[in-house]
Amino acid sequence: MIKRIEIADKRFPLSVGAGSDAIHKDPVYSYAQTQLTDDNGITSSGLAFTVGAGNELVCQAAKFYAEKLKDRDIEELMSDFGSWFKSSSNEQQFRWLGPHKGVVHLGLASVTNACYDLWAKKRGVPLWKLLIDLSAEEIVNTLDLSYLEDVLTREDAIDLLEEQQATRQQREAVIKSGYPGYDTSVGWFNYDDEKVRTNCKAAIDAGFTAMKLKVGSTDPQRDIRRANIVRETAGDDIKVMLDANQQWTLPQAISICNELKKMNPYWVEEPTHPDDVLAHQTLAEAINPVKLALGEHVPNRILFKNYLQTGCAGFIQVDAVRVGGVSEFITVSLLCKKFGVPVVPHVGDMGQLHQHLVLFNHIAMGHEALFLEHIPHLKEHFVHPVKIETGVYITPQEVGSSCDLK
Repeated sequence: MIKRIEIADKRFPLSVGAGSDAIHKDPVYSYAQTQLTDDNGITSSGLAFTVGAGNELVCQAAKFYAEKLKDRDIEELMSDFGSWFKSSSNEQQFRWLGPHKGVVHLGLASVTNACYDLWAKKRGVPLWKLLIDLSAEEIVNTLDLSYLEDVLTREDAIDLLEEQQATRQQREAVIKSGYPGYDTSVGWFNYDDEKVRTNCKAAIDAGFTAMKLKVGSTDPQRDIRRANIVRETAGDDIKVMLDANQQWTLPQAISICNELKKMNPYWVEEPTHPDDVLAHQTLAEAINPVKLALGEHVPNRILFKNYLQTGCAGFIQVDAVRVGGVSEFITVSLLCKKFGVPVVPHVGDMGQLHQHLVLFNHIAMGHEALFLEHIPHLKEHFVHPVKIETGVYITPQEVGSSCDLK
């Protein structure tokens, strides 16, 4: 039984320039942390990510949801977690503050992630192991599929998972080989050209075969210059992604993305306002064959459904510490499988939780093992920080979801 609940406001200032992008010039990486302790003394950790101001509001929302879990048995709760998630996300007063987005949904994510962590710890296994060992029906029982019935029913979800069973064994090799990573810290927005060049060389020396640059400058020529620096330094065989963090209007995005085509970006990420689905559809058509990557600021499964329905997303970057937690992450991954779009998560958790989820996506759902974003800045604050060797995530063996903070 869950006996004790603690909510913590954790904030971690970064070194100069680190974490900066076109919108968030001076972020403070922060977590609203939910800790659930059961009657056996097992304590879980669930995270939702912010960039500083307002983190205390997310903590208040998490406390509201977490209080409803007192005296609940984790196994009983997770056997039908989808129902609890649906009921909580539609709580009649808190729903007005969303619905299914913003502070209240981040609070729910923190609590949801703590539940999955406690479940794995109670069973004595890493989260990835717990998830891949569940039956298709047990997985779907943890999900809220409401508002998706036009494209993904419960029966569809079960079928999608069961269809992967026959070929699953060959994908389990990733557990030993590790999951590829990409370096997202080579080109933070506030870094000067020389630091970008130096960081690119260091990333290649560390074994990374993909890296990302922040764009979205007031002067488009700065973006073009920096993008070409990365391409020239990395060479033609390295995948280079560009991330505008929502900075451009649609006309600006069309203009500059067509210029950036010349350096062959693997994707352009968050080019314009994240709620403007139709603008992304127009942009995707205008800059084809360059693909768009979307999801860091897409807050729920409904908007992801719309992006997938329009066909404008080349890659989906759903983040389990941004949407409603692991449950909604898996739901979005199933939607992506249905639409044939790869999942490459954004990692507000610094990859701690997502290193488990991408293994589940690949092994149990049949998603391609592309790569997972790697951001190193908070490693020192985790009890079991992610391990990267030659650009590859080493599969975690500790019990739980790797989200315990020191």
